[in-house]
Amino acid sequence: MASINFIGGEKGGVGTSVTARALAQYFIDKRVPFTGFDTDRSHHSFRRFYADYASPVIVDSFEGLDQIVAGFENNPEQSVIVDLAAQTSAPLAKWIRDASLLELFADMGITVNFWHVMDDGRDAVDLLGNLVDAYGYGPNYVVVQNHGRGANFSLLRNSESLEKAQAVGASVVELSGLHDTSMRKIDQYNLSFWKAINNRQGFDALGLLERQRVKIWLKNTYAVFDALQCLKPSQVVMDTF
Repeated sequence: MASINFIGGEKGGVGTSVTARALAQYFIDKRVPFTGFDTDRSHHSFRRFYADYASPVIVDSFEGLDQIVAGFENNPEQSVIVDLAAQTSAPLAKWIRDASLLELFADMGITVNFWHVMDDGRDAVDLLGNLVDAYGYGPNYVVVQNHGRGANFSLLRNSESLEKAQAVGASVVELSGLHDTSMRKIDQYNLSFWKAINNRQGFDALGLLERQRVKIWLKNTYAVFDALQCLKPSQVVMDTF
C-alpha cells in the first residue's frame, strides 16, 4: 500500500523536520521503500540528515511539486515523505486542487496522510482547523502533539479545531521530546537517528547514555507510528532494535 505523507504545521519551530526524519528512519528500519522531499529552502533539515533518500523541491512551482507524484509512475508501491516548510499551505493546496490530486491518489490506491505537527500555542491549534477546512473528508489526518516543543496542550483539547479534526477521523498522537543535549549533537553533526544510536567512534559519536536515550526515544516514537492505521502497509515486516 503506497502512501504520501505531508508533514507540516504551517509555522516554524514546531518540529516538522524531526517528525519527518523519525518517519524516514521508521520506514528504513521497517523496510518500507520511500522517497523523501524537502521543501525548506534555507535549512534543508530533512535532506541534511537523510541525503540518500530526500531531495529538494520548490513548493511554489507546479513543476517542482510535480516531482513528488512523478515517482509513483515508476514505483507505484513506494511511499513518499514531504517535509513541508512553514507557510507552504497555500501553494500546496492550489497544486492539489488544480489537478484534483486527492481523486487521482484515490484512483491510484495511494493513501494520503496529512501530519499536523504542533507546539502548545494558540496559532498551532487554529492552523489545524485551517488544514481540515482545506481538505475535509478523504485524507487521513495525524495531529502530532510534539512535547519537544510544548508541555501543555490543553488549548488543543478544548478547541473547535480538534472537534473538526476528530469529526473527519483524525488520529491524535503524542511524541515525547528527545533530551536537548543529544538532539543538539545530532543536529550539529547531521546524524541520522540510526547513526546516532550505532556510531561509537569518531568526533561525532554520542556517549553511551546519549545513545541509549536516542534509542529509547526512537523506540517510543515507533510505538506511536505502529498504532496508526494509516501506516500499516504490507511492506512493514520487522523491527531492528
